[in-house]
Amino acid sequence: MISLSEVTQLFVADGWLDALAHGALVTLQISAGAFVLGLSIGLVVALIKLRGPRWLVRLANLYTTLYRAVPELLLILLLYYAGTDLLNMLMAALGRPSITVNGFAAAVLVLGIVQGAYSAEILRGAILAIPHGQIEAARSFGIERWLLLRRMILPSMLPFALAGLSNLWLVLVKDSALISIVGYSELLSVGKQAAGSTKHYLVFYLAVAAFYFIITLLSNGAWRLLERRINRWLPQH
Repeated sequence: MISLSEVTQLFVADGWLDALAHGALVTLQISAGAFVLGLSIGLVVALIKLRGPRWLVRLANLYTTLYRAVPELLLILLLYYAGTDLLNMLMAALGRPSITVNGFAAAVLVLGIVQGAYSAEILRGAILAIPHGQIEAARSFGIERWLLLRRMILPSMLPFALAGLSNLWLVLVKDSALISIVGYSELLSVGKQAAGSTKHYLVFYLAVAAFYFIITLLSNGAWRLLERRINRWLPQH
């Protein structure tokens, strides 16, 4: 059994607590960037599925089906390595030197594309849950499409989408650990390095789990506050 003084030595004197805290910050940054990107992609795909031309609807259905059917780890590997190879092939065709893809940007892009498929279905369901008469009433006043989307559809669908989006965020935080497979350092990757360096595997994996648990608790509190704020105008039953 490791003593309390040894734990203090590992986390404080040896600096591993700061390293884990930095890894947790990187995890949150990756997750936040991918969440915003995934929401943007999901909203576009959801609107295409609801109002787009048939050929675009088929492409949107293929995107959501494919990215929800294939395991996230495999998708990350394919998007990262295949995307890098295609980009360098394009650079070679243009007579330019090959480039190294930024790890943070690649992590956000890959996770955002994967999460976009899930958020598309959440947002599509939320839009369908809006009473159709509200949309027809807005159209009867001659409101243009962009204004209708921004002032009516988006605010009205939020109460129906929040539960799904909060779950999606928590799943995304955990999925960010998969990025370590392509060599980018985040919370789990730092934990592995610490465990391998000190040989105290149980201590550091429990510490990583504690960080994820704290992130989950804080995230749940933030989502509850957001839900309370958005639902304050809804009828209370």
